[in-house]
This record gives sequence, structure tokens and C-alpha cells, in this order.
Amino acid sequence: MSIRRVLIIGIGTGDPKHLTVQAIDALNEVDVFFVMDKGAEKAELVRVRKEICARYAKSRPYRFVEAEDPVRDPTTEAYDARVAAWHAERVAIYERMIERELAPGACGAFLVWGDPSLYDSTLRIIDQVVARSLVPFAFEVIPGISSVQVLAARHKIALNRIGGAVHVTTGRRLADRGTGDHDDIVVMLDGHCTFREVPPEDVEIYWGAYLGSESELLVAGKLADVADEIVRLRSEARRQHGWIMDTYLLRKRVPE
Repeated sequence: MSIRRVLIIGIGTGDPKHLTVQAIDALNEVDVFFVMDKGAEKAELVRVRKEICARYAKSRPYRFVEAEDPVRDPTTEAYDARVAAWHAERVAIYERMIERELAPGACGAFLVWGDPSLYDSTLRIIDQVVARSLVPFAFEVIPGISSVQVLAARHKIALNRIGGAVHVTTGRRLADRGTGDHDDIVVMLDGHCTFREVPPEDVEIYWGAYLGSESELLVAGKLADVADEIVRLRSEARRQHGWIMDTYLLRKRVPE
């Protein structure tokens, strides 16, 4: 019996021109695109995915299958437990979609914002579906351009300094652990403007939201000078769009 194939395709951060040639080739192998519906506020994320497919997937008929994304239970206090429960619900949904909507021998795909390797749950969930062995399929991963790469490109900066390291973390961990001894820190998934808790002396920030899209916002400067402006822009943008994705680099000034 022919086995199902599932592609995990990184599609960049909103600009269709960010798709790699490999990603475009992969789109043209797909019969079914699986999409998680995150509600009206984030409908634009589904729209962009459909526009990308309309632009590049030309070689065969395809269809979209959408499923409602489960909401993380706010009553579960522990963050890890809350995420684990959410993942378990997604595992069941992915498994059901692949079994019911993807015929043996056909190719399905999940279109991942940015790159599948960086702060995205798709690969972890697919690994769990595979481990359950209820629906046989093979899967491949197609890398994409991440918001971190776009941030650096838009600000025309290198992320690392000569011989230096770059620490990539989340707003939650920045709040818990601070900057430590890291000189260059990329922060993702920060819904609370945690940079305001960082001692601003000798720290620069390079911030971007909706990177790669028509709504892109950029701010750079000394943290003490621009922190309030970023908070204001972020609040206004979230109110206007109903959602926001932003990333930033904190860079300490190192004595020469």
C-alpha cells in the first residue's frame, strides 16, 4: 500500500518572496494543506497561507482542510502542563486530519510561519503522532526564513559580534532569568514587553513586528530612549490588527 507523505514547510514571516525554491517545489507536490484556525483575530495568518499557495502551487489541484485550534486552558497554573495538554489536543486533531483527509499515497502539508525548528510546535506534535503509530505516514521538513533572520536583515545588522555568541530565548525566560552574562540576546514570544525589566544602561534594542509583511514596524536605539515608543507602537498595532508577532535583539555595549 502506498504511504501517505506529510511535508512541514517553512514559509517565512509573511512576504511571499521569502519562500525558498525548495519550499516552492514542495508546495507543488501537495494535495491537501492542513491549517489550524486560530479564530477571527488571526484570520490574516490563514489568508496569507492561501495567497502563498495561490501564487506558487500551480502544478496540481489542491484543497485546504481547516480545524479549530484548541485553546490553552488558563486554569492550568503550570506553564509546562498547560502546553502539554494543548499539544495532546493538537496531536489528536493532526492524527484525525491525516487519517480522514489524506488518502494513502497522497501528500499533505502544514505551512509553518517562519522556520519549523524555531519556537514552533508542529514538529513536536508530528513526532507524537508518529510515535502513536495509528496512522502510518512519512514526513519531511523544509526550512524557512525565520523572524530572527528578517529582523537582522531589516536593521542591517549581524546578530553575532566577532567570535561572539547569540542567545535566543523567550520573553517568559527573560523575565525569569534576566540577561545573565549574555551580551546579545534575541527574544521571541514576548507578550509583555519584558525588555522594560532589563536595566537599560548600555543596552541597545533592535525591535520588529509583523516582519516581512505590509504592516511591518521597526524601532532601534538605546533601550532607555525607545522602550516607551515600542510599548506604544505595539499596543496600537495589536489593537488595530487583533494580534501581533514581534521579535527583538538586546545588545549590551561591550567595553573596548
